[in-house]
Amino acid sequence: MSASRRSGTTDELGPDEPERDGPDGSAGGSEGSAGGSDLLAALLDGMDAALCAFDADGVVTHWNREAERILGWTAAEAVGRHGFAGWAVREADAEEVEGRLMAAMQAPGRQVHEFALLTKDGGRVLVRTQSAAVRGPDGKPAGLYCAFSEVHVQIDLERSIALSEALFEDASWGVVLVDADLRPAVVNAHAARALGIGRTSVLGRPLGELLAQGVEELESALTHVLAEGAPPAPAEIWVSVRTPEGERRRCWRCGFVRLASPLAEEPVPLGVGWLFQDVTEGKQAEQEGAQLRFRTNQLHRAARAAAECEDPAEAATVHLDFALAGFADHALIDRVAGGELLDADTAGSVRLVRVAVTPSGAPGPSLLGGEAGLPVRYGEGHPALRCVARAGSVRADAGDVPAEQARAWAVGRQWPAETVHALCAVLRSRGRTLGVVTFLRGAGRTAFERGDAVYAEGVAVRIASALDLAGALGSKGSRGSEGSRGSDA
Repeated sequence: MSASRRSGTTDELGPDEPERDGPDGSAGGSEGSAGGSDLLAALLDGMDAALCAFDADGVVTHWNREAERILGWTAAEAVGRHGFAGWAVREADAEEVEGRLMAAMQAPGRQVHEFALLTKDGGRVLVRTQSAAVRGPDGKPAGLYCAFSEVHVQIDLERSIALSEALFEDASWGVVLVDADLRPAVVNAHAARALGIGRTSVLGRPLGELLAQGVEELESALTHVLAEGAPPAPAEIWVSVRTPEGERRRCWRCGFVRLASPLAEEPVPLGVGWLFQDVTEGKQAEQEGAQLRFRTNQLHRAARAAAECEDPAEAATVHLDFALAGFADHALIDRVAGGELLDADTAGSVRLVRVAVTPSGAPGPSLLGGEAGLPVRYGEGHPALRCVARAGSVRADAGDVPAEQARAWAVGRQWPAETVHALCAVLRSRGRTLGVVTFLRGAGRTAFERGDAVYAEGVAVRIASALDLAGALGSKGSRGSEGSRGSDA
């Protein structure tokens, strides 16, 4: 309990405690005065900081529970003592401490000091104090109050505040405080740049307005943290951010912490602290490395399997089947009608014969064909014909068009109807063009990129070698070409 002895100081801090006995020996004080005193006692004892007060003569008038907790002296033992000398401060330090405290009555504003106080059991506690004068009705100092706390507690608080300010100003990763409605409440500069919007513009807006993709996964993570607490490890979330140049796909490594009010008896969720760092470049490099290892392994496995094939044409389809895994949905091999072309012959009309194709229905091994030697009905400017003419890879896409137009685009080029991306790689062996291998992707895959073309060209070299050998041996894969050559003649 806080205690009071002198009214000169307590008039400023709150109503004085009533006298226990009036002049006639009966209980003194009004009911309103008693209620005000109880309110003052409750306020003082509910403070997180220790508080004591002195009158103008330096006598202790108030002492709350936090002061009792830190030093061990009860209110009954502290109130009424003159200063701290001999009980809460060593005699050698008493004069200096008292002088610094009492000087606050004459100084404007609050005075901050640090000194050691004695606990009831004889220990020493370093405290930081804030002292200020309490003035009476006439404006003259009637006493002072002194709020104090252990220095390490104060330092921890200052560190927490400094950390919070640094996170929202200078942090090299994004920091966002999300409220219980999953809307940003505070955003640091790094996060605002990552979202492509100003720090104030992002506040209070739904996450769906800030991100084009990845919103569902992010909101699910935030909801989980609100309900269950922080996850044990960071999570990597792919998002698409809207920018003036269009949508950018980014990978953010995210950490989450649940925020609860320290003032409530039971944890009350205030929201979620969301910290993230852009790891797109590293993630892409990691994916490219894994992809390269997989493709290299596929080429190695294909070479070993093809070496066991008696028919070189079958070996060509083995290379095609191994290359298809994880790379494309369909593939086909077209051989030049007549068997081969020299570079000087590519300027003229070129016809291609389908010799192998992957099944368009149920998955399975590539099927050989071309025995009849009938050329494929490729129109002028077809990617496969351009690939032969330039002796290099050609990429083609249906573009951002409705599904019906994309279907017509694929069917018109003699490809499966679901095709939207194509990559043609020329088949070259011994300085001659033998044909084209075409890889096809549906709408569920991304367009072919330069790295894909390099891989396709590596596969094409192996297929071309097998077809060249098949032509030399007169195997099944080349007989259709030879028949075609005879019909051309």
